[in-house]
Amino acid sequence: MKTTALITGASNGIGLELAKVFAANNHNLVLVARSADKLENLKTELVAEYGIDVLNLPKDLAQPGAPKEIYQTLKEKNIAIHYLVNNAGFGDFGFFHETNWDKEASMIDLNVRSLTEMTKLFVRDMVANRNGRVMNLASTASFQPGPLMAVYYATKHYVLAFSEAIANELSDYNVTVTALCPGPTASGFQSASDIEDSKLVKGKKLPTSKEVAVYGYKALMKGKRVAIHGTMNRLLAESVRFMPRKMVTKTVRKLQEKK
Repeated sequence: MKTTALITGASNGIGLELAKVFAANNHNLVLVARSADKLENLKTELVAEYGIDVLNLPKDLAQPGAPKEIYQTLKEKNIAIHYLVNNAGFGDFGFFHETNWDKEASMIDLNVRSLTEMTKLFVRDMVANRNGRVMNLASTASFQPGPLMAVYYATKHYVLAFSEAIANELSDYNVTVTALCPGPTASGFQSASDIEDSKLVKGKKLPTSKEVAVYGYKALMKGKRVAIHGTMNRLLAESVRFMPRKMVTKTVRKLQEKK
């Protein structure tokens, strides 16, 4: 029997590439994103190339009730989820006192509340079955505060801390949790977050979404708890532990500022 992976934010970037990697490894898919058209195009491609089953669930996970609707739909269809990939999320750029609260509230709902609820719903079944794997998309932003993207960095710190904690709790039940922590990646994230002119990414050769997805899939299958993509990213993530906190925020702000 084929296993099934549920991937959120599957219409673009890392989520889309993760869907392709899972499909190439003969997993059936449940794909979640806001864009029904993009999901349908992806489904057509994956079914034709790999002969897998794909169920599309167009949903805005920032909306209350969406995770429970997804869970109930799959229960009604008798589809068990063996791999949960909480990839959906977005960021925003600017001074906190100037940024738009409605956008930030939606960011918190998607990056934090929805991710947590999706995990809660599906992990219970994994525990009951004594089998399952969860991947939560964190970030290298998870390891320090982020001036000019304060709320985004804070949400990703939550994802990392939450994932590590429940990875410990679930280890007794043969359920693994992996926090995937990519650095800046060539995807639609930069334009959506208005950071294309940030020193962090402008003029830099960034890893592709496919590279991050392949790395993340391998880390998930190994049951790795924290998976930081890229040697330099790993070194930087570790180095902030030894720097004065004030210096960390000063350094991050310089990197974030636009050219």
